[in-house]
Amino acid sequence: MKPKNDAQAYRKIAIATCFGTFLEWYDFLTFASLAVVLGPLFFPSSDPNTGLLASLATFGVGMVVRPIGSALFGSLGDHIGRKPVFMITIALMGLATVSVGFLPTYAQIGIWAPAFLVTLRLIQGLSAGGEIGGGAVYLTEHAGNKNRGFKTSFLQLMGPLGILVSTLQIAALQSCLSAEEFQSWGWRVPFWVSLPLLLSAFYIRRSLEETPVFLELSNQTEKNESQLINNFKDSEIRKRMFLLFFCISSSGAILFFCVQVYTAVFLKTSVHLESALVDKLSIYATIALLPLTIFAGWLSDRLGRKPVVLAGIILGSIFIRPAFQLLQKLGTHYVESPSGSALLKIGLILTALSLSLALVVGPQTALLAELFPAKGRNSAATLPHNLAAGWIGGMLPLIVTWLNQSWGNDLAGLWYPTIFLSAAGITAALFLPETKTKNLSQ
Repeated sequence: MKPKNDAQAYRKIAIATCFGTFLEWYDFLTFASLAVVLGPLFFPSSDPNTGLLASLATFGVGMVVRPIGSALFGSLGDHIGRKPVFMITIALMGLATVSVGFLPTYAQIGIWAPAFLVTLRLIQGLSAGGEIGGGAVYLTEHAGNKNRGFKTSFLQLMGPLGILVSTLQIAALQSCLSAEEFQSWGWRVPFWVSLPLLLSAFYIRRSLEETPVFLELSNQTEKNESQLINNFKDSEIRKRMFLLFFCISSSGAILFFCVQVYTAVFLKTSVHLESALVDKLSIYATIALLPLTIFAGWLSDRLGRKPVVLAGIILGSIFIRPAFQLLQKLGTHYVESPSGSALLKIGLILTALSLSLALVVGPQTALLAELFPAKGRNSAATLPHNLAAGWIGGMLPLIVTWLNQSWGNDLAGLWYPTIFLSAAGITAALFLPETKTKNLSQ
């Protein structure tokens, strides 16, 4: 069975896949955005910092279990098909997120409140592990062999859009409600919003077809009960799983943290720019990232996946620390003497950082599928990708902050992503194969 080339059919598949992945990111990141609010409600303490740390730790639990979800659902995707796993993960994520909006607080049911919250967060993490990575395989297997980088790069926009929509929604609620109203019930609204989104995503996905690659594979071979184990037995697949983990997914996770998360924290805490101004700059950086990501996916169809990804990793390793030094200098100058010129320069720096991220993640969706043979593709791609996102990306804020505090310097922690990206760049240059002409049926 040949992959569908009909543009209208592919658009339907792409919209359904992207919408579901957006919902996963929206649900997953709303929890992080509300960590400050959830802390005293579910983890009351005489020390406010203790409650916040407990809330952040609960968010971290979702990141830690993502690889477990990827192993479970990735193997299922190789065994029963990509589409059934798609339906399971979207349902689990949506139901867990909506349930958070209805949870009683610690004041109402005591210790059961944080216990239920952690349980729902674990379900979210398991679901995200199956969706993020599995969605890339599903979309790429439908994309055919022409312009795969461009066609699949749109999936990479869903993380930034999830952050953007979640942040704007919470900001709008806080502006419309009093502090007491938001603390009492307003924080529940972003979780309730997941219900209509879930129903829409589930309805759209139900009409999708299984990927042509999996249908062809299922007709030719017997389904393997433990394909993930077989992947680890194959030395070539093991090598490619490591390259995906270390060079592509970890680099993307590190750059995502630095560009989408740490810049805002840095400008607020180290440079002391006003929060409202930093939020506007963050929105600008996200908007700038969107077309750059599509451009990088398109460019990888022309030049190849490897040179585009490698350029992003090298640019990030060279530019991250000097970029933050410039942000510190320009931001301090703006605080002392506000000027449009300083803001313009800050915007250009954020754009350059966004470019390095886009060059890595733009071709990433296609690369996740192209690196591996069809038989074990889902499990081989999702496990290293979620290990990188959950453990490397998830632990990066803690490591950078710890290094900053240990050295008493707001820039010291940035040596960690700089060294990591440098090592990843050297490894990718030596060992990462070119995959843009890969036949996905093989």
